[in-house]
Amino acid sequence: MSEPEFESALIALLPNLYRFALRLSRKGDLAEDLVQIAVERALATRETYDPTLRLEPWLIRILRNAWIDMTRRSKTRGVELDVYDTPDAAVVDGARVTEQALMLDATERAMATLPEGQREILLLVCYQELSYAETAEILDIPKGTVMSRLSRARKALSEKLGIN
Repeated sequence: MSEPEFESALIALLPNLYRFALRLSRKGDLAEDLVQIAVERALATRETYDPTLRLEPWLIRILRNAWIDMTRRSKTRGVELDVYDTPDAAVVDGARVTEQALMLDATERAMATLPEGQREILLLVCYQELSYAETAEILDIPKGTVMSRLSRARKALSEKLGIN
């Protein structure tokens, strides 16, 4: 893959990277920083990319490693608060939209209580729509482990949400 092709493919995947980063960090500005770090690392290590494989799993793995690095660093810093960080007011129109917003909020809260391994599997397979094999490659675990963690994560999530 030539450099212009690589860069074009990378640019096309930016929304997917941002969506995954937003799910990991739960903050827009932090997600933007993560995507920037991932893109910088991808460009710096472009020669390690195997063009016979899909680019997205490779980029997500870089982003996930950046997230791990960032969370490890933040643990040593202590608590940081942004004085300008305020929740956005949600504009809700109708009972259906309200119900969907509540369900989404409940789902996100329930997902936050899942173990990290299960939450990552849900994000990669269900949100990012990656295959089991791609997810296994990103997390460096066997494909069977992906399937069993996903099953446990779905079951735990449905129990937490009261869905039979």
